[in-house]
Amino acid sequence: MSRDTDLDVVEVDTDAESGYGESAQSDYTSLRSSIMNYHYDNGRRYHAYHAGAYWGPNDEKAMEQLDIGHHVFNLLLDGNLYLAPIPEDVEQVLDIGTGTGVWAIDFADTHPTARVIGTDLSPIQPTWIPPNLHFEVDDCCDDWVYGKNSFDFIHVRGLYGCVADWDKFYKEALNHLKPNSYLEQVEVSVVPKSDDGSTNNTIFEEWGRVSLQAGDAFGKTLRIVDEAKEKMIKAGFVDVREHRFKCPVGPWAKDPRLKVLGKYNRLQWEMGIEGWSMMLLTNFLNWTRQEVEVYLARMRQGLRDPSIHAYQEKVVVYGRKPPSPENQH
Repeated sequence: MSRDTDLDVVEVDTDAESGYGESAQSDYTSLRSSIMNYHYDNGRRYHAYHAGAYWGPNDEKAMEQLDIGHHVFNLLLDGNLYLAPIPEDVEQVLDIGTGTGVWAIDFADTHPTARVIGTDLSPIQPTWIPPNLHFEVDDCCDDWVYGKNSFDFIHVRGLYGCVADWDKFYKEALNHLKPNSYLEQVEVSVVPKSDDGSTNNTIFEEWGRVSLQAGDAFGKTLRIVDEAKEKMIKAGFVDVREHRFKCPVGPWAKDPRLKVLGKYNRLQWEMGIEGWSMMLLTNFLNWTRQEVEVYLARMRQGLRDPSIHAYQEKVVVYGRKPPSPENQH
């Protein structure tokens, strides 16, 4: 699959139905204790710091879904943690919205001379981490506390629905990068698509429409996947590149790699849809919890329907901070 904006049609495996009967139950049973005063809503646990600023839960189920999502990105990017042309000996790295910290841990492991900071609203990261990594509880929507021109690489993944003022965010990133250093952002579309029209008039189409409405009502858009490139250019980044990928939802693709990718991505959806929607739909679209549960049941049926060949677009955008004027010749 080419890494550019010309997305090829994904072939459907006509014998894929056997993969739709597998169990979605997880063997993940470890528990983590916390002394934080977390917020609970509709049976899910949410962050306490700046409570309500983010729509996603931070409980064990959400953490496992995030780790599966990291595996999906690893498969999608052929094991690469990033696509930006940063040097191997990169020094100061910031991972914003680090979640469970798995990307930052992998990066710190593979770049032992780098000093890596991972920030998130939730302190859900492990304590057993590489010595060149540390985590901080922070809100990237606040004024940044780091010095200007501090970082050689800033990495962002899955901040859709997290930022009210993206123009301010990109300006902050630009100001805190060293000249000629890179910002890379990885986002996913919440609007499932299909090449053969099989998502038309289905729960997948409804899911995309409702999700965008919920993000708009929340005041933090879920459309950044399609806006990041232009906003980075507007903020002053140069050499901005965008790479789009089709990520199947389910094992319907004929290509073996995409079939595996689709299996993991569907598992991520099955584990994630409640957390992705419950807070937004009940608090901002005024749905009842019961209405959301019926909606989710329909979505789970759709995820197990082999006649629906849905995929979501996942996008990697990176751009470089231009050199300081005094250093230009």
